[in-house]
Amino acid sequence: MKKNIWSFKLSTAALVLIPAGVAINYIGQTLAQTLKLPLWLDSIGTIISAFLAGPIVGALVGAINNIIYGVTQNPIMFVYALTQVGIGLVAGILMKSGFIKNIGRAIISGLILGFTAVLISTPLNIIFWGGQTGNFWGDSVFTVARTQLHLPVWISSLADEVVVDLPDKIVVAIISYLIFIGLPKTLTTMYDNRTVETFDNETDA
Repeated sequence: MKKNIWSFKLSTAALVLIPAGVAINYIGQTLAQTLKLPLWLDSIGTIISAFLAGPIVGALVGAINNIIYGVTQNPIMFVYALTQVGIGLVAGILMKSGFIKNIGRAIISGLILGFTAVLISTPLNIIFWGGQTGNFWGDSVFTVARTQLHLPVWISSLADEVVVDLPDKIVVAIISYLIFIGLPKTLTTMYDNRTVETFDNETDA
């Protein structure tokens, strides 16, 4: 990993990025809930921020997003700030280490982020929601697993989370990657992201 992977500078660029990332998260989450999509779409801002400014800024964006959402929408969302922090940290590490350098790696990173979310959120779901996620599609899987297959709560909850989080994080990782590589280098270099220059030359999966 690059030595500057955990570097953190509360620069003007970072101060602008944080509220922008939070706004993207909030809009995505509200849109997904309004349309009852089988996705969360609540971490695009977290991942883009992590790609640009590293894991600490990504984690901050994720945590602040859930704090605001908890205040304005649902207090339970406070605890899921832990999930967003995990996503921001992992996304920043993957990008800063040079792992994400093409669309194939972005998809793999989405899987990694998905499993990160599943591992953190499943215990929280069991504690606060009886194992459900609050997403209609995932909770339908939970209901079938519990009432028809008679599986334990933790397995049913894990399945509930996997059904939603894995496709969600693959989608948001791809979207975030495409946005990232579409940004001008004059912007990306402001965040000292040394992986920017690798995209044109490295195409292996």
